[in-house]
Amino acid sequence: MLKGGRPTGPSKLFVEVTTRCNLRCRMCVKQAAGCSVEEGDLTPETFAALEPALPGLDALVLSGIGEPLLHPELEAFVRRAKALLPPEAWVGFQTNGLLLDGDRAASLAAAGVDRVCLSLDAVSPAAFQRIREGGEVGAVDRALAALREVRGRSSPSRSRDLRPSVGIGRSSPSWNRDLRPSVGIEFVAMRDNVRELPAVLRWAASRGADFALVTQVLPYEPDLVRQAAYDPNTDRAVSFFEPWRERARAEGVDLGRYFAILWKYVKTPEEERIVEFVERAKAEAHGLDVFVNVQRILERDAAWLDEVQAVFAEAAEVAAGEGIELRLPEVVPRGDRRCDFVESGGAFVSWDGRVHPCYFLWHGYRCFVNGREKFIRPRVFGDLADRGIVEIWNDPAYRAFREGVLRYDYPFCSDCNLGKCCDYVQALEFEQDCYLNAEPCGDCLWCKGVFQCLQ
Repeated sequence: MLKGGRPTGPSKLFVEVTTRCNLRCRMCVKQAAGCSVEEGDLTPETFAALEPALPGLDALVLSGIGEPLLHPELEAFVRRAKALLPPEAWVGFQTNGLLLDGDRAASLAAAGVDRVCLSLDAVSPAAFQRIREGGEVGAVDRALAALREVRGRSSPSRSRDLRPSVGIGRSSPSWNRDLRPSVGIEFVAMRDNVRELPAVLRWAASRGADFALVTQVLPYEPDLVRQAAYDPNTDRAVSFFEPWRERARAEGVDLGRYFAILWKYVKTPEEERIVEFVERAKAEAHGLDVFVNVQRILERDAAWLDEVQAVFAEAAEVAAGEGIELRLPEVVPRGDRRCDFVESGGAFVSWDGRVHPCYFLWHGYRCFVNGREKFIRPRVFGDLADRGIVEIWNDPAYRAFREGVLRYDYPFCSDCNLGKCCDYVQALEFEQDCYLNAEPCGDCLWCKGVFQCLQ
């Protein structure tokens, strides 16, 4: 953690400039029942407290729960950051675009913003308004036009031969650095809108978008659980169990009856055969240290998941043809975990100056992980009102947390058969998991490639 005998700092900062917003999006944590996120704006004094870290950053992302364009000092933050960041570093933010007219685009470009990502989950007006309450696709269209106009004044003409790349869970897309600001979209994939993705990419490309970021939805309310467009099982669980499923078909074992007969006191020989078959599969999985949730693996909707994969494949073809950098999420969560936030040296700062390790632990909220209710409490390692960002980064507790995360030695809670009755998982206040880890990463789907963000 030292370079040349001096404390190092973070490589990326994610700074929440506001928690206020001008939309009521159905999948946003702020619209969830019991949301306790306090509304407020980052002060210039708090931003100034980050300045010692800026010369060592690769990126500064000025986004959080709220709408960054509501902050009156956004351009001032960008301008100050650009004065202190290394030449190769970038500043960007994500926005719904409602306030991004020609004048605002010009002021942001003059301040030096490098990347702007607009939320775009559909191009049909009815679908867009259903998802982004209070918004309209026309506003995104106008925002893209405004950004295209300011970029056209100062950047080389855009070429469609940009050697586009398509990544799944990639943390650092290589957007064309000759275009400023680089403009992209974020698409939240749900069952109701995922089929629109190829059309959304064509629409965005025709309006000058350079990149597209696709993420799966994190349900904050029970009625959004069914909107999840990804497999609740990891790729390891699927790879392990599919041969057993084929063996069951070959041997005439009806796995669909397993839960109906499991707790019968008296079973027929055929029913005993079904239960014994599943128990042998569970025992082998345990021996191989593979987490398999029997109910979810038996209920796996392979036809739907194949359809999502096909949509993503079509989206990749569209992106390649249109010259858009596309980053897709996993449809089947990775069993081989990777925390891009910790791996890339990220730190997260709330509007009130508190410092956190990642998106997952940035705020307090209730969510549903594979249908199971989970309560998240923010993990705070310091307050900028009390200590500097570099000092907080090098605090022994924060350093130990990052080192613990990078061991990747924690359970797959969402794939565990004990999830609903596990005291570790159900606890309102996390203390440790069943591996005795102090990092609450066992339920995190960011490190499995399911959720993504601008970074």
